[in-house]
Formats: sequence, C-alpha cells, structure tokens
Amino acid sequence: MLVRQDIIQGSRRFSNYWWASSILAGGIGFFLAGLSSYFNIDLLPFTSSSQLLFIPQGVIMTFYGTTALFLSIFLWLTIIWDVGGGYNRFDTTHGLVTIFRLGFPGKNREVCLKYPIKEIKSIKVVIQEGLTPKREIYLKIKDNREIPLTRVGEPMVLADIEKQATELARLLGVIVEGI
Repeated sequence: MLVRQDIIQGSRRFSNYWWASSILAGGIGFFLAGLSSYFNIDLLPFTSSSQLLFIPQGVIMTFYGTTALFLSIFLWLTIIWDVGGGYNRFDTTHGLVTIFRLGFPGKNREVCLKYPIKEIKSIKVVIQEGLTPKREIYLKIKDNREIPLTRVGEPMVLADIEKQATELARLLGVIVEGI
C-alpha cells in the first residue's frame, strides 16, 4: 500500500442528530408553552398551558424555550458544516502526510497540515480509562509536537486502536509509543 487515506467523521454522527432534534422539539414546546401563558390561548394541542401565570412561569418557559432553540440551531449548523470532518492521508510515494479538517465558517474553515514522513518520530497511543475514557492516536513529530489523528467524541475499541496504530507505524516506518 503506497497511499492510505482515513476518513474522519465530523459532527455528522447519529448522536448529534438525536440531540439536535430532541433539543429542537423541547425548545419549541417550552417556547409555545410560554407564549400560551402570555396570550391565554392553548398553542400546544396536548396541554392547557394557557392556565399558567405568565409571571414567573411563562417568562421562564419562554426563556428556556428560546435558549433551547438557539442551542438547537447551533447544533444543526455544526452538523450542516460537518465541523471536525476530514481525512488523514499517508502518501509513501511522495513521502508526505496530510491532515485535513473542517472547522466553522470563516477565514480558517479548512485546516490542512502537511508533514514529510522523514519528520515523523513515532505514532503515540494515549489510553486513559475511567469516567471519561480517552483513546487517541497521535502523530508525533521530531520537534515533539503531537497531532491527533483520531476523531473526538466516542472512544474507539482497544483492539481497533492498537491495530490502526501498528498499521500506521508499519506504513510510515516508525515506532509506536504508549502500547
């Protein structure tokens, strides 16, 4: 294998779709409940929220609904823009490693890092167990910079991390640290 390209999944994950949809539904419900208490009209068909006092319950419901709607919009935009998505390309024919990621729109939306293979010191594996487990693979450069190669979020299975790290180290001709 002369060229290997690993696709990195960004924010377009099932869990993000789930949370964005759930927060949107809850936000609409809270917002309409707050408006129902203000206008004394039932805007939600399955509740009688017009009986709520606008001050303080309706104000709080409207505030929570508005906050949830803004959070949902942020999550949906993150999904649409696929923040964190990209690829790792290991090209042994040209002796180059390319790490590409998408960010938020703006001047620095695309991050593209290129390193010659001869500048790579090792592949580093970090495994921390506990309440928030951490299982990551880093590309360690000779000047001791560590560039993450795995996606953020859901930790990978130990066997997959070990297999991926050893395959990369073999492809690049470097050692594996941390296993």
